[in-house]
Amino acid sequence: MPAVVLVGAQWGDEGKGKATDLLGGDVDYVVRYQGGNNAGHTVVIGDQKYALHLLPTGVLSPDVVPVIGNGVVIDPGVLLSEIDGLAERGIACDRLLISANAHLIMPHHKAIDKVTERYLGKSKIGTTGRGIGPTYGDKIYRMGIRVQDLLDPGILGQKIEAALTEKNQILTKIYNRRGLEPAKILAEYLGYAERLRPHITDTSLVLNRALDEDKVVLLEGGQGTLLDIDHGTYPFVTSSSPTSGGACTGSGIPPTRLTRIIGILKAYTTRVGSGPFPTELLDEQGEWLRQTGGEFGTTTGRNRRCGWFDAVIARYATRINGVTDFFLTKLDVLSGLERIPVCVAYDVDGVRHDEIPMTQTEFHHAKPIYEELPGWQEDITGAKTFEDLPPTAQSYVRALEEMSGAPISAIGVGPGRTQTLQLRPLV
Repeated sequence: MPAVVLVGAQWGDEGKGKATDLLGGDVDYVVRYQGGNNAGHTVVIGDQKYALHLLPTGVLSPDVVPVIGNGVVIDPGVLLSEIDGLAERGIACDRLLISANAHLIMPHHKAIDKVTERYLGKSKIGTTGRGIGPTYGDKIYRMGIRVQDLLDPGILGQKIEAALTEKNQILTKIYNRRGLEPAKILAEYLGYAERLRPHITDTSLVLNRALDEDKVVLLEGGQGTLLDIDHGTYPFVTSSSPTSGGACTGSGIPPTRLTRIIGILKAYTTRVGSGPFPTELLDEQGEWLRQTGGEFGTTTGRNRRCGWFDAVIARYATRINGVTDFFLTKLDVLSGLERIPVCVAYDVDGVRHDEIPMTQTEFHHAKPIYEELPGWQEDITGAKTFEDLPPTAQSYVRALEEMSGAPISAIGVGPGRTQTLQLRPLV
């Protein structure tokens, strides 16, 4: 049975939560495979809005098993707060599974993240300051603390002592900050251990057995393709791999079991944080997109930078991820525009680029080459089928489909759970 991957095809915030929720009734497991609480999914069910940061969106479907994979970095305090918040709204997380191999965000990671970003000044990356980057750094440096360490107080204490031997030197001698107390952190995390213990398991084994039993597994990432540590706009990227390859390493499911890669595209483009953004609008049009689209970060509340649709990065996402289908979100936001510009290529110092330039310098110098498409005035939020859309809205979708290189199989025409047009099955 299929393992389906949902990937952001831009810089994140494309509406992956809406797509995951749409598929919730057709899948048995929903797996978060990378990132931490620096990302968020917003799901609207009826008149209720749910902002999820660490929990997979499958937690909102009573028949789905939500899984936090080994590729995620977990702040246990944030996770438990999220679980408690859902419990207060009548949603239980009893079925949640957490990989024993996932890494833990520790207090020293958050302290170093905040102070480092502050010292970078104008060169800052634009991180959320939640310790994600330093946690992944320690993972690669082979001095990370994992979820399974919560189950062994002796090992946990040793690892905290070892980490703070170095980290306190950095905090006190380089950044003139107060050092952290190992005993206090150990007591705090042992408290988390008692609550998380029932959820910790070998999730790779669980998921592969589920596939053997003809269960459907949906893998969702945070962020987007252009924030991938290898394939994004480095160094203005996240510290993990939200692309489809990261779904395999972050879940323990081999690539031979992936059957569908669904890319999530917004009908325009946004990004949060620093870094290049060729179609960014720094005028009243950009502000109109921000206000009309409600472009404020789920996790941070920060204003998202807004611009027109960029077909160059959409094609790039298709190639890097092997996208089989696109889910186009927020088409309704563009209603009311007479003409809608779409970036079809870049001009880099007088040279046309139909694909993303190879070097960071070239990408920073890229200027969008636009084609204008006819807009529409009608309110499309009540549309039930593709044919209900105005002809120019249909033409806009078909043009984006051709430019992006993969079929658009679903379209979001509003924030609600039912405001999605499904052109072909996604599972």
